[in-house]
Amino acid sequence: MIRLYDISLPQGRDLPSYIQNKYGKVPFSIYRRSIDARRGRPLRTVYTVDIMTERQEELASRFKGEKYELLSEEGYVCPQKSDFSCRPVVVGFGPAGMFAALLLAKAGARPIVFERGKAVDERVKSVELLWNTGILDPESNVQFGEGGAGSFSDGKLNTLVKDKNYRGRFVLSTFVSHGAPEDIMYDAKPHIGTDLLRGCVKGIREEIISLGGEVIFGARMTDILVSDNRVSAVKYVKNGEENVIKTDSLFLGIGHSARDTFRMLAEKHINMEAKPFSVGVRIEHPRKMIDDSQYREHAPFLPAASYKLSHHTASGRGVYTFCMCPGGYVVNASNEEGRLVTNGMSYRARDGVNSNSAILVGLTPADYGNGLFDGMRFQQALEEKAFTLGGGDFKAPCQSVTEFLGKKKDTVAVLPTFSNGVREADISKVFPEYITESIKEGITDFGKKIHGFDTCGVITAVESRSTCPVRIVRNENGVASIGGLYPIGEGAGYAGGIMSAAMDGMKAVENYCK
Repeated sequence: MIRLYDISLPQGRDLPSYIQNKYGKVPFSIYRRSIDARRGRPLRTVYTVDIMTERQEELASRFKGEKYELLSEEGYVCPQKSDFSCRPVVVGFGPAGMFAALLLAKAGARPIVFERGKAVDERVKSVELLWNTGILDPESNVQFGEGGAGSFSDGKLNTLVKDKNYRGRFVLSTFVSHGAPEDIMYDAKPHIGTDLLRGCVKGIREEIISLGGEVIFGARMTDILVSDNRVSAVKYVKNGEENVIKTDSLFLGIGHSARDTFRMLAEKHINMEAKPFSVGVRIEHPRKMIDDSQYREHAPFLPAASYKLSHHTASGRGVYTFCMCPGGYVVNASNEEGRLVTNGMSYRARDGVNSNSAILVGLTPADYGNGLFDGMRFQQALEEKAFTLGGGDFKAPCQSVTEFLGKKKDTVAVLPTFSNGVREADISKVFPEYITESIKEGITDFGKKIHGFDTCGVITAVESRSTCPVRIVRNENGVASIGGLYPIGEGAGYAGGIMSAAMDGMKAVENYCK
């Protein structure tokens, strides 16, 4: 295989014809595709292409002046294990648990999956009930249920994790085989969209079951039984009845919002530690404004624009945008009564009137206390303030960007999209002063990079679940302080998105199968 880099074609130029005219009739596939929309230059599409040939050296002689490399065709090899003393258990069916269960099923382990929330179709009904009426199901919501929090997000699949073992390619190809668009395999910033992602996770679940696995919804783990410092069984509650499953291997993909489970783990003396995390707000601007600022003259020809911004404040704090949703919506991601959590979501089309992102401020234990759960309590306090400030009925406190910054009002009106509606409020009342001032400084700096960022738009609070405030300590083999316990994904403190969580779950199964 020959990988050709930096094939830059003007908009509308046909790639297959270009390949055939320049290199002959050779089979090829797109490995990466991006858009070059730099200002003042013609719009171009830039490709990295894999040419499949057994005549590498001969064909490479045609590539003088081209950037290329010779590669062997490789891919991810699913781990195998010859014997299983008992069926492994996976707790949590977000990306980490889902891909751990899939690999276990492919290895013939017939995993048993517990998910406290509902299957995705029923889960959608629970979430829509919250958004439409304010009635919360604490066990099935944006945080809990099939697919994890990612099922109600943008479905972004980009990651900074190096993919030398092809785990990422396996994740992408698995999504494609279950209904995701093929372009996620090569787009520089791939996304599925929450509407299509839900169908993908259902398909993966069905594959796990077809391979001998079992997925039990509405099953909340309540205890881990330990014998000789190793997992021996797991207790769970379903329909009010407690059940016990014997196992010697537990893959713990509980997500960042299972606060009751973290407390149970502490009671079992499983080694955990506090870790830095971030909190902030959601900010919305007109999609057209973001598109025009990012793309200028190219905006009419391109999909909704994204951005990624960061700033170091005068006091040394990091402020950054996170989970940017082009053409998306701000939604209620609460899972506890009396506490309000916001998140961003967009559909495959990304055709909403507004674009939004989180603006987050980085925190360390020095900000909220050195106790294991001090960060969790800090999150809860912010969520309670946001709930109260919003009126106590799951409406979000909302304020215009200019009012928040104390600037003259802008003439551009932006209607907030928060799913439960909003109430005008002073957002600064949610946070300690140092967080408020950091957000203000960040927004002001971002206005120098994106025109209009600090002169129009609305903000809602509070964005508090971007990262987990605790980490379950594990060794170089991915095992926690008791044998057979594999903490995985965001809730374990080792991942930060759909791709990295899925890859972390895969890595745990590789360790298990050694």
